[in-house]
Amino acid sequence: MSLLDKCYKFTDARKVMAMGYYPYFREITSEQDTEVMCNGKKMLMLGSNSYLGLTNHPKVKEAAIKAIQKYGSGCAGSRFLNGTLDIHLELENELAKLVGKEEAICYPTGYQANLGCISTMVGKNEYIITDKYDHASIIDGAILAEGKMLRYKHNDMASLERILKEIKGRNSLIVVDGIFSMEGDIANLSVIIELAEKYNAEVMVDEAHSLGVLGNKGAGTTAHFGLTDKTAFIMGTFSKSLASVGGFIAADEAIIHYLKHKSRALIFSASLPPASTASVLAALKIMQEEPERIAKLWENTNYMLKEFQSMGYNTGASCTPVVPLHIGNMMTTFNMWRRLGEEGVFINPVVPPAVPPSSCLIRTSFMATHTKDQLDMALEKFRMIGKELNII
Repeated sequence: MSLLDKCYKFTDARKVMAMGYYPYFREITSEQDTEVMCNGKKMLMLGSNSYLGLTNHPKVKEAAIKAIQKYGSGCAGSRFLNGTLDIHLELENELAKLVGKEEAICYPTGYQANLGCISTMVGKNEYIITDKYDHASIIDGAILAEGKMLRYKHNDMASLERILKEIKGRNSLIVVDGIFSMEGDIANLSVIIELAEKYNAEVMVDEAHSLGVLGNKGAGTTAHFGLTDKTAFIMGTFSKSLASVGGFIAADEAIIHYLKHKSRALIFSASLPPASTASVLAALKIMQEEPERIAKLWENTNYMLKEFQSMGYNTGASCTPVVPLHIGNMMTTFNMWRRLGEEGVFINPVVPPAVPPSSCLIRTSFMATHTKDQLDMALEKFRMIGKELNII
């Protein structure tokens, strides 16, 4: 038995490919906009996380180009050693101000931000408590930590309280997505904070899908609920509303100082590239100077939620720009994905192991820059194909 045998025996994806239902690694040859060129075909993009539509904004692209001209293409080292630029410090200052914390520290990816913070903060004989629908980066951070992970039922506050009662006030960190990336619902943060205070736990909120979407000037879920001061850690990413790649943790100065000197994911990773850093700075500025973008995002979101529901689609508990259409059967979900693709609509099917076999769904997501004509075209296709497949 060879270590590599598992690779040569892995046939699941190849079987799906042979059937013509493989939805991953699709080749896009254009900028990430409301329309993209995918596999040589123009498609309406309803599968992007660019909620504010800033990935191709002229000012964002210009900032990236200027940063490369000044700093080059990379930092050739970690933040800990030779890789801290003045624009890194500027960005961290702006992020801390945005989310209302004393300081922030940037990581090369959002995944590493969760991995680096959670694995550093939760030690032996301590606990990390996660929602069962939390992002994989949170789960992986918990696995890497020396502490024990406990999971509560999705957005079920009674389930969370049972866990907190069981550990009897021992050091613990509750980590929760602000907006859940597949379901599109919002964490019940008010109750989570109440329970954390009652049982002496700390709270970390992953704002990946809520920055640029919720809160004053897009500051996220904690700002939306007015609970910034009661949340120990705020995590965010740059790959959604902020038009780039990377992530950050914001917290009290002492906490960020600790992470700077203890977080292996930060110390042993190369710095966020200059172009990415400058892109985020430009996107942040646009987001705060053009609040009408967030207003338009919500106008589009509410319109699509209402129309999908009126057609008879099950959108679950979604109340955000992430709108799932719960289909159930896996082959029906794949059929819907393929038919929508044939009609020029780019969406993402969500199937096992991401969800249970009977809970497959079509994930749609919306942008501030989608036009009414584009959305109406999409609705026409969803209505036609939903009836064709006996979903609605």
